[in-house]
Amino acid sequence: MQNISRLFPYVLAMVVIVVASNILVQTQVQYFGLQEVLTWGALTYPIAFLVNDITNRHLGSAAARKVVIVGFILAVVLSIYFATPRIAIASGSAFLVAHLIDVGVFNKLRESSWWKAPFISTLIGSGVDTLIFFGLAFAPMFGGLDGFFGMLEDSLGFPASIFGIAMPLWSSLAIGDFIIKICVGLIALVPYGGFLKITEARA
Repeated sequence: MQNISRLFPYVLAMVVIVVASNILVQTQVQYFGLQEVLTWGALTYPIAFLVNDITNRHLGSAAARKVVIVGFILAVVLSIYFATPRIAIASGSAFLVAHLIDVGVFNKLRESSWWKAPFISTLIGSGVDTLIFFGLAFAPMFGGLDGFFGMLEDSLGFPASIFGIAMPLWSSLAIGDFIIKICVGLIALVPYGGFLKITEARA
């Protein structure tokens, strides 16, 4: 019972972040010309990696895997209701694979410099997550983007661009998503470092 109570805050945080992100990923950021490279979900989802890394550091890799698995189940079920089944399946698949990889990489780097484990594990996990999620959720072979953003792809399938390079909208959104994940991962080192200082002071 005590073990469940210790995991509960982490599971709750993970589920809230993932479900909120699955809702927000269906809406593009309409400011500063970012609609071709960014969804609102890209700004919230990376926090899940911070939760995962703090769980791993505080409770260990076994507990982190439990949080990932339980969070995966609950997030998929809730996302089917609050988002769409397709988003839920894509997100769940990406979440499970990426976060289990994150746990493994973090664990291997646990004894290195304090920033390496959270940043490198987030870097690798984010890349895997982005590829799986955008591939399943938005790629043309699975139905494209029309049902989500109402932006019909042209005959070449290239309605978007980054730095003047034409590409499918789902690709530009995936690139923007990954860049944001890395930026948030760097920013997240600040609260992660603060967490380390607090736990070390209590030890």
